[in-house]
Amino acid sequence: MNELISLIVSTYDRPDALGACLRSLRAQHDRNFEIVVADDRSGPATLDVIKVWAAEASVPVAHVWQQDRGFRLAEIRNRAIAESSGAYLVFLDGDCIARPDFVTAHRALAEPGHFVGGNRVLLSQALTEDILQNGREAEMWGMAAWAMLRARGEVNRLLPLLSLPLGPLRTRLATEWEGVRGGNFAFWRSDLERVDGFETSFVGWGLEDSDIVIRMIRAGVKRKDGRFATGVLHLWHRQADRAQLAAHRAQLDELIKSDRMRALRGLSALAEDRDPLAVGQ
Repeated sequence: MNELISLIVSTYDRPDALGACLRSLRAQHDRNFEIVVADDRSGPATLDVIKVWAAEASVPVAHVWQQDRGFRLAEIRNRAIAESSGAYLVFLDGDCIARPDFVTAHRALAEPGHFVGGNRVLLSQALTEDILQNGREAEMWGMAAWAMLRARGEVNRLLPLLSLPLGPLRTRLATEWEGVRGGNFAFWRSDLERVDGFETSFVGWGLEDSDIVIRMIRAGVKRKDGRFATGVLHLWHRQADRAQLAAHRAQLDELIKSDRMRALRGLSALAEDRDPLAVGQ
């Protein structure tokens, strides 16, 4: 797969973490990608970070923003999809650090008729603060350093940092939706358009990633396991507000009971929404 990859980096008002994320993308071995920052209502400090890294980047960097009407991750991702140009889209949370082979690994796993679900290592609060406050380039650390940090309890596991050729095992969960996390997954643009993107009626934290995975599988797109290839470093943060989780669970249950594969309100609804939108290069 030689096409342009679009990296959709979602963020909300955490400019220090976003800066570390963008720094790690600057170090990628594979340079045939663009970055679209999907900014759900952040303040001017986030824009300042994006401007700095865009000026230093050797790949295109765009910024897509929406006004503050609550947590609307699904909608800002759709807006970023509409702004992006790549045939293949990789979604990464802006509080995750990608190691230098992240884009290379996703490109190698890209296969028509499949989406990829990656995984992550969770970093402790102390380690996160050390990385952010001291500008430490954790994306460049080797396994010996990570093993030492694991022994000290600073990370929750090491397995996501290993690279293993799983071959046919990568598709053993081809029709299983559970366990796919939205902070590190990838889809073909044509498949996103087929299911009409993310379901924007999810407002508040939780389950919008499960919703799109269920609809993808229902549309005939198979799950491919990105473990032991695409693992990222997830910076510590306080637990998100889960006030809408029960309502989202009920919404997901309704989807499971149906045979629907397209979003009720997805990519095609963007033209109807007059939400002020700022896009910058």
